[in-house]
Amino acid sequence: MRPEDFAAADSAAPRGEAVALTYASGDAAPRVVAKGRGLIAQEIIERAREAGVYVHESPELVALLMQVDIDERIPPQLYVAVAELLAWLYRVEQGDMDAPPPPELSLPLPGGGAP
Repeated sequence: MRPEDFAAADSAAPRGEAVALTYASGDAAPRVVAKGRGLIAQEIIERAREAGVYVHESPELVALLMQVDIDERIPPQLYVAVAELLAWLYRVEQGDMDAPPPPELSLPLPGGGAP
């Protein structure tokens, strides 16, 4: 698993939603590489887990990421939240057994406000 790849899921949503992101060094920002609802979301989650990719459960993050088109970079408003998650994943991948659980993400408020 690369710590630069992860999926966000909202399995509690009525139809379930999932978004997969990737980030390569040198990229300006992570990109959405897959997203979907229902059976497509289930397939994204299943493939992520089979590939050893971390799946983060966050209804709020998924709702925001579902607005981003496939192959587009995440918007600047989500940089901090996604960076927090990527930093945590990197620590876990490096074997930091003292890493706390996944962070509470700093997500923007609806309407574009800061948290």
